[in-house]
Amino acid sequence: MVSKVAVVSLTQDAARSLGQALTLIGGINDLNAQAKNVVIKVGVFDPKAKHHSSVSVVDAIVKSFDKAPTIYLAESDNYRGTGSERLEIWKKLFSERVVPFNLSEDKNTRPVKVIEETVGLSHILFKPNVLVSTHILRTFEKGSVIKNLFGLIPDKKKAKYHHLGLQQAILDVYEAVGGVDLAVLDGTRIALGVMPDSPTVDANILVVGRDAIAVEAVGAAIVGNDPEKIPIIKQAMDRGLGEGNIGKIQILGTPIEQLKEKFRPVLSATKIKSKKLAVKKSSAKKKT
Repeated sequence: MVSKVAVVSLTQDAARSLGQALTLIGGINDLNAQAKNVVIKVGVFDPKAKHHSSVSVVDAIVKSFDKAPTIYLAESDNYRGTGSERLEIWKKLFSERVVPFNLSEDKNTRPVKVIEETVGLSHILFKPNVLVSTHILRTFEKGSVIKNLFGLIPDKKKAKYHHLGLQQAILDVYEAVGGVDLAVLDGTRIALGVMPDSPTVDANILVVGRDAIAVEAVGAAIVGNDPEKIPIIKQAMDRGLGEGNIGKIQILGTPIEQLKEKFRPVLSATKIKSKKLAVKKSSAKKKT
């Protein structure tokens, strides 16, 4: 089956924009059901930065699953703080149905193999629950919406996997939970890097699909990266987890060549400015 990815303009009415994207890819009627709870894995490394899905986009995702009895907004602890603290970004959305869930505090876990270690993943991550991954669009070559799944590992010291094999760890988790059911790249802005002080560029687009690998690939292409040269996309394709070849993905809505042309000048200028700032900071550290 051909992977479909929708690319649409993100307007002030985020729910309408997401609805347009979901219609383009064929809808989510099979996912939006009274018998299925939904887990929305939001991605937030540092709550002080803007490198995470906006409240309006997450709210739009919530509204698209109007039949789900419970919707969990999920995050885990990291060295920047607890998952619960970082989920406060979306506090406005909390209700009896929309529940913040710290994956690191769940005692009801299922053991899975991540690289050569056994890790207990939260029970809410497994089917029949629906898993949605949403993250800001980034130029970061380690990924955006797939890299977001690193946060499914509850260990506060999960940074060790950067040395053990980050891509393998993420894809081991991806397979263990049965994959992502819906991927939503929030292009409210594009982050030029991964650090909290990395600059951002306003973009106002959404990239949405049922094949998370394809969504990652389309997002990568939009910001000027070659998807098949990105390690996590390449490894995912080798494992048969999704499509990373742009030529084999059915891209619907706004043509990505149009977006690449639109963003290329500002992305290039901002990258140059970012490199100069990094050199300046490095020089200042050496002097001290």
